[in-house]
Amino acid sequence: MKYLLLIYASEATEPQPNTPEFGEMLEGYMAFGKEAEEKGVMLGGNALTPVETASTLRVRNGKVQVSDGPFAETKEQLGGYYLLDCKDLDQALDLASRIPGAAHGCVEVRPIAVFD
Repeated sequence: MKYLLLIYASEATEPQPNTPEFGEMLEGYMAFGKEAEEKGVMLGGNALTPVETASTLRVRNGKVQVSDGPFAETKEQLGGYYLLDCKDLDQALDLASRIPGAAHGCVEVRPIAVFD
């Protein structure tokens, strides 16, 4: 079953670029990616650019509305994701627990809907 692991953290409190903590976090992400590939479950994943680069689009009454930034004010922002093909939810949760962002934010694990 395919699962999307969404990584949320506060951009204000997570490790910042050019710091030792950021380097350690990146090493953790590289190790996670390698482990997921070795287990044969990695389908993809990416980090996202900072939240201020986001645009949110809505269509209301046939009119397109575009606003800068994320759709809602939140303490944590979506920073990246992994798409994995796991045997079950337990395996997806086990792998999600190894994502470095879980230590200072959270990882949402959601099954991919299959429409036949």
